[in-house]
Amino acid sequence: MLMNIVDGDLIELGANGAFDVIVHGCNCFNTMGAGIAKLIKDRFPEAYEVDLKTEKGDRGKLGTITTATVECDGRPLTIVNAYTQFDFRRVDGVVNADYDAIRRSFSLIKTEFGGQRIGYPMIGAGLAGGDWDVISQIIDDELVGENHTLVRFKP
Repeated sequence: MLMNIVDGDLIELGANGAFDVIVHGCNCFNTMGAGIAKLIKDRFPEAYEVDLKTEKGDRGKLGTITTATVECDGRPLTIVNAYTQFDFRRVDGVVNADYDAIRRSFSLIKTEFGGQRIGYPMIGAGLAGGDWDVISQIIDDELVGENHTLVRFKP
């Protein structure tokens, strides 16, 4: 199955039962201070708490994930923090998205959450400056056969 694409709010869709798992990209410095990561931190502090249990600035987190499962209207929702970029600081012309880390993270996601409904934003293509054409192909390759959906933000 190739990537489904919908417009909406990933967090609200997940909370309302459209997905079993939502994924977002994180840096390795435990910030969750901007973009969708900040929104997830504010709405689901449990996701931030598991991020804080990892070592700040550890390059070894690249390509790994942490997870938190919360309850939304009696339904479980798992939030995946995918460590897809090392740094969070923006420098003109510098791409923070790590394509290999994205690949490894989504490979883990398939292993751990295969058979579930997985939603995600344009991971790595926003604040991290990555090329969405490259990233979307990585996601399609790693989640082949899975029910996975890109949610393009539209309030």
